[in-house]
Amino acid sequence: MATQPTQPDVSLFAFAVGLSRENKAGQTIDCFYPTPVRDPTPTLCEAVRDSFEPGVGSCAPERLLSFATRLGDMDPVGLPSGLVSATRAMLEADRPLRIVTLEADTDIKHTAEAYLKLHLLSHRLALPNTLNLKNIFAHLPNVAWTSKGAIDIGELDEALLHGRISGDHLEVTSIDKFPRMTNYVVPNGVRIADASRIRLGAYLGEGTTVMHEGFINFNAAALGPNMVEGRISQGVVLGAHSDLGGGSSTMGTLSGGGEITISIGSNCLIGANAGTGIPLGDRCTIEAGLYITAGTLVTLKDENAKTVKTIKARELAGGSDMLFIRNSQTGQIECRSNRKAIALNEQLHAHN
Repeated sequence: MATQPTQPDVSLFAFAVGLSRENKAGQTIDCFYPTPVRDPTPTLCEAVRDSFEPGVGSCAPERLLSFATRLGDMDPVGLPSGLVSATRAMLEADRPLRIVTLEADTDIKHTAEAYLKLHLLSHRLALPNTLNLKNIFAHLPNVAWTSKGAIDIGELDEALLHGRISGDHLEVTSIDKFPRMTNYVVPNGVRIADASRIRLGAYLGEGTTVMHEGFINFNAAALGPNMVEGRISQGVVLGAHSDLGGGSSTMGTLSGGGEITISIGSNCLIGANAGTGIPLGDRCTIEAGLYITAGTLVTLKDENAKTVKTIKARELAGGSDMLFIRNSQTGQIECRSNRKAIALNEQLHAHN
């Protein structure tokens, strides 16, 4: 029996065409991708593979024109919204054009790849903790973010001087590896009171409101709708209809949480100046001013306010329908069934 010829694999993990900025040494310090694509269709994959080499590369205008023309001939049903118009618009750019074609979600090897994965998160094309972000810090240079865009720190003094001489004041908003999200991506259906507190790579679901003291790190999410007046640390996911009170916080893996991934389920409330270092399920409340860590001793109370046992909070990780309070008379931290919940938590009533 004759063997069937092997069909070539035309699948891609992601690709994007965008604008990059280089320092005087030719090193990439910033990338902007208006329409990144995750898991493109086979037809689109074929067009990308025919037009560009795998990996990170520069894109000549004539090659981009050929690619844009091919996109224009394709069925728009299989194309991401805005891809054709954004591709054609970039033909007018007088800055370097960058193409990134990722065949798989592998370790980050280039600044352009790091920026693509951050864009995928903020464009809601990937949830936190689902992308391979290994080596991201090694490939994100620390740069000056200014009113004129990214500037290499070593070139900042010269830029400040020239700005003063020309009367064109240069404002430096931060020195960091991550820019603010809204200079690259503005998700639909959100409110952001202070854009400087949302890093590129944050995931903001529709219906999310972030007030002035709210902060959302890269690879962190408010799935929406949410009211965020506290801090969502790297790796933390806040479920739908959950609120973070003013000054509250969530412990991420970059802030001492180790390898534990903190998540907060739906319909939860973390009170003002409160926080959690353990994951929570649905319908949980932590009273204002109370911070729960994995090693916090918690006294379990049943529905009759009788003590069940005292355990470390890590044993309650992921549980639902919990109310954490501090007893004002004894000073003990107690966990009770959240009476606003639909069902009682069986773990709180297991007298063993």
